[in-house]
Amino acid sequence: MAKESMKAREVKRAKMVAKYAAKREKLKAEGDYEALQAIPKNASPVRLHNRCSITGRPKGYIRQFGISRIQFREMASKGLIPGVKKASW
Repeated sequence: MAKESMKAREVKRAKMVAKYAAKREKLKAEGDYEALQAIPKNASPVRLHNRCSITGRPKGYIRQFGISRIQFREMASKGLIPGVKKASW
């Protein structure tokens, strides 16, 4: 499990990216790079990192489901993910 502070930091960054998205696009189109630098660093979408929505694990993230590979495997085995079952042959 990731620390709660790490999860909260990612949520805060995501909100900031959404807040400044339109302003960033406008400034980039105008070519006003000095004003672009005045925007907070965390407003850049490059600084976002995908994390598991359940545990906050940063690695082994499955984008289609929004969870880590470990949580995916546990949930699939329990039948909690529709249309997914454990392969056996």
